Amino acid sequence: MLDSIAAQAPSAEPTVTLPDRPAAPLRAARISSGVLLGRGRELVIEHAGQEYHLRLTRNDKLILTK
Repeated sequence: MLDSIAAQAPSAEPTVTLPDRPAAPLRAARISSGVLLGRGRELVIEHAGQEYHLRLTRNDKLILTK
């Protein structure tokens, strides 16, 4: 009887099952700045009740300001 109880008792150490390989990292969405800006040089982005301005400079750089 003691043998059957010992066989049913949980082991003292937890069992951890690891995946065969790590999950692939999530890829960020990608969009062209030309699609966002269109023909303009500035875009207003609303986020959490705030406005952010994405501007294209004369040197073809992007600047994001609040």
